[in-house]
Amino acid sequence: MAVHDGRQVLTMRQGVRQALASLALFPCAAVFSGCGLLLDAVQLVLPIQTDELAAICTRQKLRVGMGLEPRQPFVFPAIWTDEGSRVTGLDVELVKEMTAALTAYCDGRPVVPVLHLVHFRDLFVQMNEGKLDLFVSAVNANAPTQNRAGLAYSVPYFYDGGLVMITRQPDLAVRVRALVPSGTGRLVEPAVMRRALAGLTVAVQQGTTAELYATINLKDTRLLLCESLPAAFESQDPRVDVILSKQPLLIYSVKQARKDWRFISTDAGQPQLLTSENYAVIMAEESYGLRQFINDLLFRLEATGRLEEMRRRWLTEVYAYPRRAAAEGLPFAVEKMVAQHYQGECRVRSGHGR
Repeated sequence: MAVHDGRQVLTMRQGVRQALASLALFPCAAVFSGCGLLLDAVQLVLPIQTDELAAICTRQKLRVGMGLEPRQPFVFPAIWTDEGSRVTGLDVELVKEMTAALTAYCDGRPVVPVLHLVHFRDLFVQMNEGKLDLFVSAVNANAPTQNRAGLAYSVPYFYDGGLVMITRQPDLAVRVRALVPSGTGRLVEPAVMRRALAGLTVAVQQGTTAELYATINLKDTRLLLCESLPAAFESQDPRVDVILSKQPLLIYSVKQARKDWRFISTDAGQPQLLTSENYAVIMAEESYGLRQFINDLLFRLEATGRLEEMRRRWLTEVYAYPRRAAAEGLPFAVEKMVAQHYQGECRVRSGHGR
């Protein structure tokens, strides 16, 4: 499906199809007074191709979208420094690798990243409106949702990012675990989880793969839609039984800040996976040149061990993210600071559950 990004695209008129059909049924003279007229009428008009890499080199800017809601350790909350607002995380470091590679491609003309921090659900809208070249925010590359029509994905830059569950109630974790057949392994069938979580209040971030999974597979739960993951943690009315979200986000949260929460685990003590996800860079479907460029870059970063180093640096090392943000973070519009620190609210999804 094509994505409208402000570029002019010409299409074949319906009359061309009719003329071709007439040509198959009647002699040339019977349709037109001369065959030359027919050739003029059936001229094909092809889409105008635009070199998006050349456009980036010309403006010397890469327009990057990121979710306003923090997705630690991929995108952290912004901080204020003496040099202005800064944001950091694994996805931010990946963007710096992109712009460095684009600078080399553009014959040394410096390409700088221009970050657009918007609500996660709005990233898809801005991409379809042609306001972004790409966006990254720990986005699953294989989620078949309506708002992703016309978008394309790079090769994955992060693997093993499936959905998992956490709870503050130790007895609930044990009870849910007991309802999952022994030997199920790390990936469990949706029907099993529907029975295991029946009657519970499950919180998910709105517009994410967690909401999609819960909507389709957890119909016997009370589904709580939250504007951000921090809002799910803070919800008191209603009180949350289980939070369903991405594995690396919840691992970081439980390890660093939410130590009163625990994973619903497998028999082997590993977080119970509900899905398997890989994260990718999102671009417009027609950005063939840019997509190939980003894919080639990710292949090189993987082959040299640079991607693994970045994943280890953000997921396993101990660090204070404000220091990293001050030292190596990227700037963005100051007016977004207040909006980012507002975590939003949660609401019960009507018509879901019993």
